Amino acid sequence: MCSVGRLFQLTLVKRIYEWSKSTSSLKSLPNWNWLAVCTMGNSSGHNTLSIPPGKGPHQVGFADLMVGHTVQGVFLRLYYPCQASKNPQMADWVPCKEYFYGLADFMNMNRALSERIFNYLFGSCKIPAAWNASFKPDGKYPVIIFSHGLGAFRTLYSAICVELASQGFIVAAVEHRDESASATFYFRKHTEPGTKKHPSCDLAKPVSDNLEEVWMYYRPLKPDEKEFPLRNKQVKQRADECIRALDILFDINSGKSVENVLQSDFDLSAMENSMDLSRTAIMGHSFGGATVIECLSKDVKFNCGVALDTWMVPLDEEIFPGVKQPIFFINSEKFQWIENIIRMKKLDSAIFPRKMITIKGTVHQSFPDFTFLTGKCIGRFMKLKGDIDPHIAIDLSNKATLAFLQRHLNMDRDFNQWDPLIDGKDDNLIAGTNITIPPSSI
Repeated sequence: MCSVGRLFQLTLVKRIYEWSKSTSSLKSLPNWNWLAVCTMGNSSGHNTLSIPPGKGPHQVGFADLMVGHTVQGVFLRLYYPCQASKNPQMADWVPCKEYFYGLADFMNMNRALSERIFNYLFGSCKIPAAWNASFKPDGKYPVIIFSHGLGAFRTLYSAICVELASQGFIVAAVEHRDESASATFYFRKHTEPGTKKHPSCDLAKPVSDNLEEVWMYYRPLKPDEKEFPLRNKQVKQRADECIRALDILFDINSGKSVENVLQSDFDLSAMENSMDLSRTAIMGHSFGGATVIECLSKDVKFNCGVALDTWMVPLDEEIFPGVKQPIFFINSEKFQWIENIIRMKKLDSAIFPRKMITIKGTVHQSFPDFTFLTGKCIGRFMKLKGDIDPHIAIDLSNKATLAFLQRHLNMDRDFNQWDPLIDGKDDNLIAGTNITIPPSSI
């Protein structure tokens, strides 16, 4: 199941890595312009492809928030409607090299060489939102907690999170510390003078000089280790982290003092009384989709869930009867298989709304940002893109999500214009699944 649950399947970087071992090993990066043409569509070697900005009426800001400096704390990225600015400060999509190291470890690649490849391909990519921009008070915004997939981290779904924030949501993208992220970090107290490490991420420097980074990387399965016990333990921790993230937003909204371990110009107190916490949703991709189901079973404060191409393997089916909230499964055409769909179908209910659609021409990586950052031919070959234009695919997913959220969060918006998408009524959608399930299996 590891090969299915990975962030990348036959990735571009993996192939480049194998190629580089038999050639000059990147001794002269300027000579890599041919690579840029294939991967990024630009003969100068700079990325002409980009993560799409939000289409809603709000400009979007983001800020990183770490509450509690230890591994038991919560680390998340907040996306929110912000005040307009002529010169917004943009930030790198991948915050620092340690995340490249984590991706290399995740794909069993050499760190030093892989970091140079990743940095060359994606180092100039920016988040399409303003770093630490001033919050825009405008009534009460509903809230979404977002859970990333296996081998990902908090920044890799910015296209989805930015779009939802531009439509008037506050979105908290959690970076999980269950060893399922390719990389993440926390802090420990520094005790020996003169040995403190300089923080790697400019966006994530600690407020205290007595703290230093501790990096946590993806833990692969050990030889002969069964997958379910590990993943089931992880999905429970992931759900707890999402619930704690929601609790932190409750504290911020109520005006309680919430200490950000990270240096930040963003004023959390500006968000006091700005969230409609009677309207909250949980959303995630792949392993994050499983986290959606686990969260709904654990905490009724989540009114509904949106599960993107969910990997159902980590879940214990005993929790299914306890899920009372509406669920929307949005699947890719190429990822799903019979056993996985059967487990989704076990959540069907005559009482609680359950919806499922499949986006034609999509692959599992049609949801993370990587799909926008590689050229068409290479992106398809390496399964970072499907046959459908990735902008059309993510637009369908986002619009269907917004319609579903309006319906089940009882919102007074115009998202109901996209209600037909919830039922798969579009030339690029399939109502339900493209997987044929034998009657004997139901």
